[in-house]
Amino acid sequence: MRVLALLLTACALHGADEWPQFRGNPSLTGVATSTVPKTLRLLWTYEAGESIESSAAIVDGTVYVGSQSAELIAVNLADGTLKWKYKVKDGIGESSPAVQDGVVVVGDLSGLVHGVSAKDGKGIWTFAAGSEVKASPVIVDGKVIIGSYDGNLYALGLKDGKIVWQFRTNGPVHATASVAAGLAYISGCDGVLRGIRIADGKEMVQITTGSYTGASPALAGDAAYFGTFDNVVLAFNLKTKKGLWTYENPARPFPFYSSAAIAGGKVIVGGRDKLVHCLDAKTGKQLWSVQTRSRVESSPAIVDGRVYIGSNDGRFYVLDVATGAKLWEFNAGAPLSASPAVAQGRIVIGSQDGKLYCFGG
Repeated sequence: MRVLALLLTACALHGADEWPQFRGNPSLTGVATSTVPKTLRLLWTYEAGESIESSAAIVDGTVYVGSQSAELIAVNLADGTLKWKYKVKDGIGESSPAVQDGVVVVGDLSGLVHGVSAKDGKGIWTFAAGSEVKASPVIVDGKVIIGSYDGNLYALGLKDGKIVWQFRTNGPVHATASVAAGLAYISGCDGVLRGIRIADGKEMVQITTGSYTGASPALAGDAAYFGTFDNVVLAFNLKTKKGLWTYENPARPFPFYSSAAIAGGKVIVGGRDKLVHCLDAKTGKQLWSVQTRSRVESSPAIVDGRVYIGSNDGRFYVLDVATGAKLWEFNAGAPLSASPAVAQGRIVIGSQDGKLYCFGG
């Protein structure tokens, strides 16, 4: 019931059919509120020019995404036509836009965080972190929560970009923060899962994981789930601060860079072992896995009992949540390390050859 309440709250805040940030909602569950046609076809493609590793946001019929061409791009969801481009200082890597109250926020590889008008693409503010920003922003309570490779998690004012607080960790902050009950959780490169109070930046939870982590934590109930560079997926109880389980592929131990999706008691995550894994959320037992042809760094989206995920083999896969059966695939011809965004019956994902794809009915 608590998971449902969190999702309903996210829907109320962001509208019932939008994808306003990385992983779709502040808990980073990757679960869409939209429905998607069972039979997909390619509706349009937009050429961004250079690699798209940023995952899109979709709000009010507009798709926002960053590219290595040092541009934040806004295109129409309906037909892929360009609305505007905003030039950043350096390329946009994996930082994915977040949109709220008419402001689009994204970080670039020079360390600048940008606040941009969703309406016309004009700059509103910038904030200079001390090093590159690959984390995606999360907007909550009028604050932008975002990490940098300078080791800090920052809270910035959404309207003006001014620093509200900063929290220093012992390593780069690569992961996107997940939010629940007034806390922002980051799974750190310093091997610590931290819960930082959004109101004032005070650390309220500290759990030593011992693992270098690039993935962002997905939250469901009192639990956090994330993969690590030590070749394991971890689950922790945030209240007791105890580990729930550890999963490792016994045959092919490889790092996990993809962030997990959580739905129906299942944890679904891509691995550098070329597999998409489905684990039982309570026990960590593998329920199924699906082989792709290359590492899977894309983070899955879940819609109506189906998993949507890209692979570095250049293919976009649709899988059955219950069984892992492959239902459909599309060959984009270039690595898909970005994650799908889902809204208004459409799915959008970028590729490393600079193409933005939109699928629908």
